[in-house]
Formats: sequence, structure tokens, C-alpha cells
Amino acid sequence: MSPKRTVAPAAALDWARVRAFRTARHSLVERRPAADALAVVGEIAGLHAQVMPSAELTLWARVDGLPPDAVSSALWTDRTLVKTWAVRGTLHLLPASEYPTWQAALSTRRGYKKDFWLRGFGVTREEFAALTAAVAEALDGGDLLTREQLAAEAARITGSEKIGEKVRDSFGALLKPAASRGLICFGPGEGQLVRFTRPDRWLPPYDPVDPALALAEVTRRFLAASGPVTRDDLARWWGGQPAEGGRMLRALGDEVAAVDVEGVDAWMLAADLPAIRAANAASRTPVVRLLPAFDQYVVTATRQVEHLTSGIHADRIYRPQGWLSPVLLVDGRMDGVWRHEVRGSSVSVRIEPFEPVRAPVRKAAAAEAERLADHLGGALDITWA
Repeated sequence: MSPKRTVAPAAALDWARVRAFRTARHSLVERRPAADALAVVGEIAGLHAQVMPSAELTLWARVDGLPPDAVSSALWTDRTLVKTWAVRGTLHLLPASEYPTWQAALSTRRGYKKDFWLRGFGVTREEFAALTAAVAEALDGGDLLTREQLAAEAARITGSEKIGEKVRDSFGALLKPAASRGLICFGPGEGQLVRFTRPDRWLPPYDPVDPALALAEVTRRFLAASGPVTRDDLARWWGGQPAEGGRMLRALGDEVAAVDVEGVDAWMLAADLPAIRAANAASRTPVVRLLPAFDQYVVTATRQVEHLTSGIHADRIYRPQGWLSPVLLVDGRMDGVWRHEVRGSSVSVRIEPFEPVRAPVRKAAAAEAERLADHLGGALDITWA
């Protein structure tokens, strides 16, 4: 069940104010300087990295003066970002300094211990335990191993070709529990091949974090960037059942305040009530951004799409097989989609608004496209649907 109200809601809010609050918290109103890039990654709960170019553009949308190689340098040279499986079992880039907290929070996930999960991947409990232990042992020396190399090592260590095949063919599903235990993360690739390593060998030394405290901290992080939310919103982002979302909210106790959002019971950090009350929902100048595919603002709003765009266009954003389109964001509303392609020295951008756009919005969107072309090092070729 959701946290039960025992008092009147602390605030009655409309969606315009919620959008203003969220866009500000996502650094989509005032961009941050390049020196704040890692802080921004932390504040929005990581960069969704199923598609790496989209992860880079998620940061670009929020940070001014970001070098084109900023994300790759942070990952593979400076090691200030780490790539791993995180919420919902999806790939994310997280600040390396916050990795112990995220790993501890993710270690509270226990779905992989259920019999139906094991049956779905065709392994016994004993085989799965042996696979996880073999992965940890194979990476213990700090070597960077491709999936094929890791599979071969797992087979050698366990004496089981079946386990090797499971590492090779699971598309990462059987490695995600090891990641939640801090036993595997991504290293720099080798050509088109991904390679894996151990976080405790790849990152600077770190101390373990209490899992309950860590789970509370990542819950705060989500609420601070994307509140107010229902327990279902929180559970969907985390990748659990609604009851788990309710437990996560209750664990914060008085840190969480009940609010009414146009008749819907929701929760947010009590400390953020002054900020949401002061959020400017009626700016004279439209705030326009080109958000890439899988942008965190769009990811975290999946269950609230009817308040963030016209419902008849939602399926152009949230598409089959979990694909999330690049979005034309206007004052926090998802008012269209767009795409881009680099062709030699040209950057082609096509913007498809859902409805006719006002001249100031069109001008601001064109400026965003020009900014993108400059970031990608090409001349802009823009078209409108």
C-alpha cells in the first residue's frame, strides 16, 4: 500500500508547477557549466546508457561547454564515471564517487533468487551461484575481458560448458545480479566488443555502504529530481512492484510530504516544498530543449505522460520494445519528436512538432539544433515536418 495520509496534503499543486519544478531540477532551464557535469549526472540519478550516444546527449542538453569527448574521457581515462547495470536492470553511467551507494542500494534487489527467474534462464540455483562466483574469480586480477573471454573463463573455472554458454548468450541478464553485488562493471571496449572488469579493481578504493541507508539515499535522489510521485511511479523507475515503492517512501518517514497534484495523491521531499511552490510556471520566454532518446526526464515520466504531452501523441514518444524517442521539450511539455544524422561535415536535424508551434518556440528549437551541430562539429541542415 502507499503511505497513508494522516493529515491534509502539505500542498495542492497543478501539473504546470510540477513541470517547472522538474525541468529546473533536471538542469533543463538554466544549463550548468562543464565543471558541474558530474554533479548533474548524480542529481538526475545517472545517465541512461542503453544507447551510448544518447547518454552523451543527455548530459549535453544540460551542460554548456561540454567537450565532445567528455563522457568517454570520464569513463575510460579519468574513471570518474562508471558504466553498469542499475535501476530496472538497464545500463547507466553513474558518478564513480557514488558507485558504492548505488551498488549497495541495488544489492537489495532479490528477484533473481526466485525460482521462476532461474527457470526463465534455464539454470538451477546451484548453477547460477557457480556462474556468479566464476565471474567474480575471472575478473579478480583486474583484466579486461570480452564477453567471449569471460564466458571461456567461467567455463574453465566451473568445468561446465553450459555455464560458459549462459554467460555468452544471456545478453547480460545473468550478469546483472553480479553487478548488483559489485562483482562486475564495464571497462573500455575493444573495437566493437564490450569488455568487463571488477569495480574494486577499476575504481579507486571505496568503503561499503549500508544497503538500507543506500536505498534511502537513491530514493531521495529520485524524489529530488522527479517528484512529486506516486508509489507506482517510484516502483516503475526502480524496477519493482508498487508495494516496494510504498516501502521505499515509508522508509524516509517525515522526510516525505504528501501533496495533491490535481486530485492525485503523491509524495515528494518535504525539504523541496518551498522550491516547488516558488517554481515559475509562467515564464514569458519559452524554455525549449532537444532531449535525446532515453533522456532521464522522459524515462522518469513514463506513467505521467498524459500530463506532459497530448495523450494522442504518447505512442510517438513511448514506442514498442521499450524505445523512447528524442523529444522536443517546451516548458516541460513533450511537444514533438526529432532526430538527427551526421553526414560527413553536415548535421541533419529534423523536428516534428505534434501541433503547430509559435514563432518563439521555432526560433529556440532552431538555436538548439545549431548548438547540437556545433557540438558534433558539423554544419546544420534543419528541416521541419
